[in-house]
Amino acid sequence: MQTYKYFLFRITFLKNNYTIIEKCINFVKKKIMNEYKSTKLFDGYSTAFRQWRAEHSHCKFLHGYAMKFKVTFTGRLDELNWVCDFGSFKRNGIKEHMSYMFDHTTIVASDDPKLPEFKTLAMKKLIQLRIIDDVGCEKFAEYVFDYINNIVQKETNNRVRVLKVESFEGGTKNSAIYQPVASAKIFYENNNNKKANHKTKTII
Repeated sequence: MQTYKYFLFRITFLKNNYTIIEKCINFVKKKIMNEYKSTKLFDGYSTAFRQWRAEHSHCKFLHGYAMKFKVTFTGRLDELNWVCDFGSFKRNGIKEHMSYMFDHTTIVASDDPKLPEFKTLAMKKLIQLRIIDDVGCEKFAEYVFDYINNIVQKETNNRVRVLKVESFEGGTKNSAIYQPVASAKIFYENNNNKKANHKTKTII
C-alpha cells in the first residue's frame, strides 16, 4: 500500500511540475548547444626547473625545455562571433605574464631544500628566479589554467572560461593536461578576490 501511495505521489508530482521540468531541460539543452570552443597556443618559452623529490630520476637535476601551453576556451559567442578575444591578451597582461613566468626563467618549488642557493644565483643576476608552490609539466598546466581563467572569466562576466590547459615539454613526446572537475563558475567565484599571480614569488 505504501509503495502504491509513493508511486501515485511521484506521478502527481511529475504531472504538476512537468512544465517547469521541461523548461529546465530546454534551458540546459540550449546552453550546451550554444557553447563553442577555441584554442590558443602560447609558445616560445625557455624554462629551467627541477623536481627535487624525484631521487630515482635524472629529473632531480636542473634541466630545461622549450615549454608551450595549449589553452582551450569554452563559452558563448560575443557580438563578433568569437569565443575569446585573443587580442585582449596583450591589453590585460596575460601575454606579458606568460613571458615573465616562463621565458628564460628558472622555476623552483617553494619547498625545494636548495632554494637558498637559487636565490644566491638570482641575486648575482645569473638566473631569473620564479618561485611557485609546485613545479613540473602537470603543475605548470594548473598554474596557467588558474591564472588565465581568473582573468578571462572576470573580463567576460563568466561568458567564457578555460576548459583545460595542455602543457608540452618541447623536444620530447611528453605533455600533461589539467582539466578540473569542479565547475569553472564556482572556481571563479571562490577566487574572485584573489590576485591572479597569488602563487608567484619573484627574485630578480
